[in-house]
Parts: sequence; C-alpha cells; structure tokens
Amino acid sequence: MNDFGHDGFGLADLPLRDALRGQTPYGAPQLEVPAALNTNENPYPPSPRLAEAVGRAVAAAATGLNRYPDRDAPKLRAALADYLGHGLDTSNVWAANGSNEVLQQILQAFGGPGRKAMGFEPSYSMHPIIARGSGTEWVPVPRAPDFAVDVAAAVAAVEEHRPSVVFLTSPNNPTGTALPLATVEAVARVAPGVVVVDEAYAEFRREGTPSALSLLPSLPRVIVSRTMSKAFALAGARLGYLAAHPAVVDALQLVRLPYHLSAVTQAVAVTALEHAEELLGAVDRLRAERDALVDWLRGHGFAVADSDANFVLFGRFEDRSAVFEGMLERGVLIREVGPPEWLRVTVGTPEEMSAFRAALLEVTGRA
Repeated sequence: MNDFGHDGFGLADLPLRDALRGQTPYGAPQLEVPAALNTNENPYPPSPRLAEAVGRAVAAAATGLNRYPDRDAPKLRAALADYLGHGLDTSNVWAANGSNEVLQQILQAFGGPGRKAMGFEPSYSMHPIIARGSGTEWVPVPRAPDFAVDVAAAVAAVEEHRPSVVFLTSPNNPTGTALPLATVEAVARVAPGVVVVDEAYAEFRREGTPSALSLLPSLPRVIVSRTMSKAFALAGARLGYLAAHPAVVDALQLVRLPYHLSAVTQAVAVTALEHAEELLGAVDRLRAERDALVDWLRGHGFAVADSDANFVLFGRFEDRSAVFEGMLERGVLIREVGPPEWLRVTVGTPEEMSAFRAALLEVTGRA
C-alpha cells in the first residue's frame, strides 16, 4: 500500500473552484441486499435470447475496435427517432452516455458562468449538481404542497430570473408527478432560453398522460430528454438521448467530446431497440404493481404521492432515517430522498414488493 491519502493532503489543498468547495458527489447506496429498491432500476433483466443478440452485436463491433466509433451515431439516432415517432427523424435526436451526459451537454451549450438554470423542487437532484459543474447558477422554485408545478408561480419565476435553461421533470423524480402539457407550454412561452422536459420515466406513465414530444413542432426551444436505463432495463449500458429541433442538436455537437459514444454502446442500444417490444413487456407489469402498491400503502394509512413512474414516494414519518435503517436491517433497501418525512421505493418484482410490505409493517408497528 502506498502513502497517498496519509500525507494530510486533501481537497482543501487543491485549487478547486469555489462553487465546488464543501460539496459531495452524487451517489445512491450500492449494497448487496435481498431487495434493492432504491435506484429506480427495472427489476427484470434482458432475456437469454436478447442477451445472445447483444453478445453477437458486441462481438461484431469488437472486430472494429481499433477504429474510432461513428462520431455522430446516425444508425442509433435513426432507430431512436423511429421508436419515439411523432414525425421525428435523425436530425431531431441526439444520444450520449446516459441522460445525465445529455443534460450536461445542454448546460455546457446553453448555461455557464453568468447564466442561470431553474428547476422546481423537490426534483431530480442531478439537475443542480450538473448546473454547478458547468458553472451555471441554480435557481430552485418550490413545488405546490401536492408536488405539482403551480403555473402562475412558475411563469412569474421565469419572468423574474430569466434563466437560460429551465428543467421540468415529468414524471418527476422523486415524487412521480406528471405535468400537464399546458404547464410546459406556459413556461416555454415565456422562457428566454431552452426548456428541458426530463422524461426519464415516460414509459411508465398512466394511460392518457401526454408526452412533451407533441410540443416540439410548435415550440423549437423545448427539449425532451429520455433514457434507456429504466423501461428498457439497460441501466448498465448507459444510453440517454433527447429529441429537439435540429438546431438544438447542432448546438450540442459544439460541446460534445469527439467519439463520446463507444461503438459497443451504440451496438447494444441499436440491438435493444430492435427488441423493444420484448424489453418493454415488463412495463405493464410494473405499472400494475405500482398501482397496487399505492392502494396498499394508502389502505395502511400512509400518505402517498400519485405516481406515473416506476417508484412511489410515501410517508409521513417523524424519523424517516429510523424507518430507512429498519428496512435495511430487514434486507430491503429503499431511498431516503426528497422532502423531509418521505421515503421512496422502487417498484420491484412481486417477491421484492412482498418483502417490502412485510418489512414496512414490522418497522412501523402496523403489522
């Protein structure tokens, strides 16, 4: 073992940017437990048939790994556009290593020193972290008590702060709340910059809940961000993407690193899209499990936020940390995130949800 880390030299001794001092990196616990229900992953892995298809695609890509990957990923972008529909084509779509890199590129292109990004909290905690990393000032605006975005308050905040980037998350993480299109439209009409609608959990929406994709033809500064990590069960592949006006895609290519998306990632994602029907087959099961969980929690006296995602925010607890620790002691890992007094649980398999229910009743004394 070397002596690094034992010489008293630390972050405080480095010329770190002031905005990063005192900050901690993003991270959810990664623990080996019987029921890991804390990171909103899809609990159903790809089938052996799909795994074999991915293996063949990766093997084919491996024969060309001595060359750089296709820099602009046109085949993948065309496949993503075809999946999204709404009249989109390759020019409307951009892809990167997870939706977090997509969001980072947006802030690199449209944010930065002297500019502001705005979000409606509680919401996805990476939005302010990525903003800070790009030197963009973060402006938080509180949501209503029911976790909705108050349209009048949102419009007033945009008009007051004039942000270059506005984040609207639908369904929202960690609350699961979806936004009406009218809210997105109202904000986009007054926003001086771009409006990013983060739809990472879009496939899990209840029937009849619209996507902001339908707004793209009439609102060229609206960007819809998506991911293959959740519904497609490809969290390990790291593939995020967006749909927007072609001018937005052109702007992001000014800041993207050359050859940022590996040939292997592109091959895996294209293969997954070819098997979209199979991969998305678990979505209906997870929706039904989610709705049953919401009913069960409410039936046992817990407060629950309406959810259009693959997770549920529930409470309220005087000491949510004690509940979290009690669940963990029983092999169930959930997430201590979002507003005080609330906890979030990912919808898992029936067996995992059964373990969650039993542990929760035991920990809270409601058994």
